[in-house]
Amino acid sequence: MTDGTDAPRATENRSTTPASDTFRQYISSQWADRPHAEVPERPVAARAAERRARLSALYPGVRLVLPAGPAKQRSNDTDYPYRAHSAFAHLTGWGADTVAGSVLVLEPVGDGHAATLYFREGAGRDSDEFYANPEIGEFWTGPRPSLTEVASALGLATAGLEALDAVFALIGADLAVDPADGGAASTGVETLIVREADRALTDRLDGLRLLAGTTDGDIEVDPARDDELARDLSELRLVKDAWEIAELRRAVAATQQGFDDVIGDLPAIVAHPRGERLVEGTFNRRARAEGNTVGYDTIAASGPHACILHWTRNDGPVVPGDLILIDAGVELESYYTADITRTLPVSGTFTEVQRRVYEAVREAADAAFAIVKPGIRFREIHAAAMQVIAQKTAEWGLLPVSAEESLAPDAGYHRRYMVHGTSHHLGLDVHDCGQARREFYMDGIVEAGMVFTIEPGLYFQPDDLTVPEEYRGIGVRIEDNILVTADGAENLSAGIPRTADAVEAWMRSR
Repeated sequence: MTDGTDAPRATENRSTTPASDTFRQYISSQWADRPHAEVPERPVAARAAERRARLSALYPGVRLVLPAGPAKQRSNDTDYPYRAHSAFAHLTGWGADTVAGSVLVLEPVGDGHAATLYFREGAGRDSDEFYANPEIGEFWTGPRPSLTEVASALGLATAGLEALDAVFALIGADLAVDPADGGAASTGVETLIVREADRALTDRLDGLRLLAGTTDGDIEVDPARDDELARDLSELRLVKDAWEIAELRRAVAATQQGFDDVIGDLPAIVAHPRGERLVEGTFNRRARAEGNTVGYDTIAASGPHACILHWTRNDGPVVPGDLILIDAGVELESYYTADITRTLPVSGTFTEVQRRVYEAVREAADAAFAIVKPGIRFREIHAAAMQVIAQKTAEWGLLPVSAEESLAPDAGYHRRYMVHGTSHHLGLDVHDCGQARREFYMDGIVEAGMVFTIEPGLYFQPDDLTVPEEYRGIGVRIEDNILVTADGAENLSAGIPRTADAVEAWMRSR
């Protein structure tokens, strides 16, 4: 990898400006005109404006700072692949092509807010940084969009990132004046920030808050109001609009292609001593081809690894006779992601015990899906699945009590074999809306337009002495992505085989 170390790194932005004036003059001359990177207009821009208006109505008179977040260091001078914060993407419509370090500010104006997107343009050929700064120089990064181009594509006012200093100067002035005293020198506008998005900006704001608070002896920053903002941003995403639903359909379709690819590659996967890695690589290739990347680290858990809920090391073999649990999802350029799990018999055919466990999980998933409609409480979905899990494990003699007794609030013996929840919301984040209040999430009323998973499972650890030996080491999960409709629900991933018979036929077809 080219590191640009021909000269000392003189600044924190890793400048490598050569000392030779002759070189500067030569590299700055004889370039053809080259346009900025194109930012195509996108239909989501109007939707994003509607979302900003909804947020504005919740915070009249309050300045809101919504960072995309900086690039994150992986090692020394290399960074992780960049991903903007989901709240930023939701409110701007900017996805995988977001410029790192961008910041959206909603400034209170009249009865609403004026939105401005701040970001740093790339360094073109009219600047030494074009070739000397690997962070922003277009010799290193390629062309970046201009302020004007982004403004046109997203329907937002834009400004250079350096102009954000004026916003923070205004914040400092606002904090220095108590609005209750009339605020002769300032409006005393309250400022809130998405705290987790950009630690440096959050620390900068907190520093101003501390300075303002020291006059009253207050030396702590109370993040409660920032937390309210994070909560409301989550709750704004609980119900998806038509454009978001279309994106999720596309993500599911791409994910189905990824599963097909894995089944097609099974001979090579089985032949490799770390076949789980090949599963991961095959799926990730499809994710990069059809979208932005994977929505989360792929779980390729073969044999007893399927009993480890978040197995992402993926370094084991894929052995005929075992099951392999694959939990994977493609994230699109818009950041919307699928989240689907299928459990497959590596040899192409379930054994009797594997089929028994698999079909029990599938029945639990079907029971949960059957009750989904507007008006139920979200937690009822989990209860419906767990009733089947309790019945099946009791029927097999695995519980010390009856299914009815195990389902009592103070019992839960069946939970030994399924400790996780059955559903979570899905969207920009694989576990979307995670900061919403319980009364809107787990205890919330299901509404048309919500999208969430249904993913029951059974996991019999290889060393679990409460189950017969024939069950030990079997792990099964079936996960689908569910859209709530006006009068029921649609399984967006129903096209990916689910029943034991359909799975075996699917594997034969590849």
